[in-house]
Amino acid sequence: MGQFFSWVKSNEKELLVILENLAKKAVEASDAVLELMDDPTNKDKIAHISEIETEADVLTRDIFSELNKTFITPLDREDMQRVASKIDDIIDFMDGIGARFASYKITESPPHTKQMAEELVKATREVEYMVGKLGNVKNPKLMIEHCRNTSVIEHVIDDLYRLAISELFESNDPIKIIKLKDIYETMETASDRCVDVADVVEDIVLKYT
Repeated sequence: MGQFFSWVKSNEKELLVILENLAKKAVEASDAVLELMDDPTNKDKIAHISEIETEADVLTRDIFSELNKTFITPLDREDMQRVASKIDDIIDFMDGIGARFASYKITESPPHTKQMAEELVKATREVEYMVGKLGNVKNPKLMIEHCRNTSVIEHVIDDLYRLAISELFESNDPIKIIKLKDIYETMETASDRCVDVADVVEDIVLKYT
């Protein structure tokens, strides 16, 4: 039952295009966060992450606006709203990482954050792939594999998070603990939101194939 949205009219497919563009913004944000790890005090890089988040908010509003105007949608409205909201959450947390680097005056990347950022890039690329294929799923099994890949990446980030926290609490500096724990948790939560998108996409694939 491949190509299960082939009946969708072109104007209705536009919703999926906007959703795909939103997923691309998640990749842009994760790439920008990874770049920040090599230059934590660069205000332009932090501002760039914030700009991506603002652009993503516009796309999210566009999706909800189109859903309210369109009688027939390529997916259930609730499914599209969930995907859009979770991707927007991913980007919000990416922006949160940059904002914390600025607020806490981080001058060098905390231990393990670059590795976590590298994994976040992988996770957002999985999100981009899944969302990009929603309009024409030729291989449902492959789609589900990509959904599961996101969970595998999330487990890697969880392991890095636990290692980072374990090492952090060997410190006797309470301010450092508070700051870095907040950053680690924000990065870990961003990966959770990637899994949330994957879960919704898997539900959609199982529902329509």
